Amino acid sequence: MRSPFSIGRLHDYLGHRQPAMVSLLRELVQRESPSHDKVAVDRLAGFLGGEWRQRGARVKLIRPRTAGAILRAEVKLGRGKPQGQLLALGHLDTVYAVGTLEKMPFRVRGGRAFGPGVFDMKGGIVQGLFALEALQELEMEPVSPRQVVFLFTSDEEIGSAAGRQVLEREARRSRAVLVLEPSAGPNGSLKTARKGVGEFELIVEGRAAHAGLEPEKGVNAIEELARQIIRLKKLERPRQGLTLNVDVIEGGTRTNVVAERARALVDVRITRKADGPRVERAVRKLKPVDKRAKLVITGGINRPPLERTAQGAQLFRQARSLAEELGLSLKETAVGGGSDGNFTGALGVPTLDGLGPVGGGAHSPGEFIVVQHLPERAALVAGLLLSV
Repeated sequence: MRSPFSIGRLHDYLGHRQPAMVSLLRELVQRESPSHDKVAVDRLAGFLGGEWRQRGARVKLIRPRTAGAILRAEVKLGRGKPQGQLLALGHLDTVYAVGTLEKMPFRVRGGRAFGPGVFDMKGGIVQGLFALEALQELEMEPVSPRQVVFLFTSDEEIGSAAGRQVLEREARRSRAVLVLEPSAGPNGSLKTARKGVGEFELIVEGRAAHAGLEPEKGVNAIEELARQIIRLKKLERPRQGLTLNVDVIEGGTRTNVVAERARALVDVRITRKADGPRVERAVRKLKPVDKRAKLVITGGINRPPLERTAQGAQLFRQARSLAEELGLSLKETAVGGGSDGNFTGALGVPTLDGLGPVGGGAHSPGEFIVVQHLPERAALVAGLLLSV
């Protein structure tokens, strides 16, 4: 006999499973999986495929040529023919190179778990697995049957070039997307908006000359690049969330040689989808100030913004209502970083992000999650899988 839905019962069950959640988290963190290491990501995908199969999911490993394996785990909730699909989204890759564990080992101290990728986003993977386990063990089912696809891409941290087509295909089949990326802030806020992300490379080709004997015969690429950076900064509209940051500069060879070449990488963030084409056009229209120099521009907006919509806000209200049943006060926020949820939101599919663990220090030596919040966050995911 199937049990009625109760997020309180889900939380109680998952509270007893907290040690097992931490144990699996340790296993995942110790299986290092940097984005550019295809073999390492493949190994993690294979291991996790076994974990999903143990929980009754149909598992498929999608193997792009240029990145590690993408993990797709499909499960049916409820009896009868599924009436639509939900997509739970995340990624397997991290920003940490193999060997980081030697300097940054997994450890639990003072109620926090530390380690490379523990917050972004292996804790979210653990929550998804145990959310499904809780629903199965407690035999809870939704009012209407649905198919749930858990999809974990393998190159999110480097732009999702291999994963984008796969995740967009699944999103188009889905009525909503739940993103298991980390939450925001110490209270675990959910993300209903994210900035879009882009990157441009500017290369200036000048002409070398002796800086003392014949400086007039040279074309200083560094000076030309500096002029272009000033032009770029004039495109900013911080109040509208449009920012450009020059984060890498290279150029020149010696102090007595007029710089023949210079290069800059520019990070772009936008809050409105419409700003993307406008920025791209403006950057590509840049021309050399010194007509003797050559300017080469590549790149563009590679991740659209996740804009707050009425449908996304409704998903948040559902999550907030479930959290209130656990005595929690859940808030929403907008953040500057992007995720694969940006792509699904841009398709018009209702998307709720930040359902992963509570913690902080993403991409840093101090990355951590708060262990006691794992059961409640997993219960929240499970509740949404039944109620959305």
